[in-house]
Amino acid sequence: MKNLDSFDRKILKIVQSNNRVTSEKLAKDVGLSSSACQRRLNSMRKDGVIKKDVSVLDRNKLNRKITIVVQILSDFESTEHDNKFKKAMQKAPEVMQCYYVTGDYDYVLTATFEEMGDYEEFTKKYFLEDPNIKRFNSMVVMNQVKENSTIPIN
Repeated sequence: MKNLDSFDRKILKIVQSNNRVTSEKLAKDVGLSSSACQRRLNSMRKDGVIKKDVSVLDRNKLNRKITIVVQILSDFESTEHDNKFKKAMQKAPEVMQCYYVTGDYDYVLTATFEEMGDYEEFTKKYFLEDPNIKRFNSMVVMNQVKENSTIPIN
């Protein structure tokens, strides 16, 4: 992968906030031709700098009004148990983010649900029935202060 220059950084700043920007608008804002911008975008996609192009959905409008942050403590630390849990979280459609972390807990995840009963079923399936989960702590999100998937580009 090549080093990112100032044009690449400008392109990344723009497409992080609107990945549907037209080539013409992007070219005007960056100061390159639209074909040069497209070549750079394609190169950054190929190199994995841009992992994917997505649409950000409004959970409330899709009746996913409950967001819960969960801290999970494993009972045994082993590659086998960790891999099993990681695979389960990757497959769980309710889980939006899952991180293996340092500190008092082993994992932190964010998940969304239509109602609390759905979360109760989720905890039974993934935590209570897993003999390797020693403890979990749930925090219900009361208000979304900031939600952002953009990365600062210097």
